[in-house]
Amino acid sequence: MIGYSTIGVNDIENSKKFYCNLFDAEVQVDVGRLAMIGKSSNEPMVAVCNPFNEEAPSSGNGSMIAFPQESKAAVDAMYNKAISLGATSEGEPGQRIDDVFYGSYVKDADGNKLCFYIFG
Repeated sequence: MIGYSTIGVNDIENSKKFYCNLFDAEVQVDVGRLAMIGKSSNEPMVAVCNPFNEEAPSSGNGSMIAFPQESKAAVDAMYNKAISLGATSEGEPGQRIDDVFYGSYVKDADGNKLCFYIFG
């Protein structure tokens, strides 16, 4: 359903490295101020960019991109990997909403909030 999500960043080269390493992915499209990162251009991607209006990027209050995982162990692994790559914790891995949702939360260097989760 989703082709890609775009987030504004200050340092595009650093952001490309962070997201490529985090997702074991590659830059699929790079036009200088914008790079689309994923495993394939036919799968959902994350795009990092210097905003088109040339103003400072900002993370949205209440905005977040959530990435589904296959297991609780995978949620834990992605959280730990993000932290090791320089992200900051916004909520350690744990069960939320009874037995329905297990997730973790981090922010990248620009304050963009990410969630790694599994339902069930």
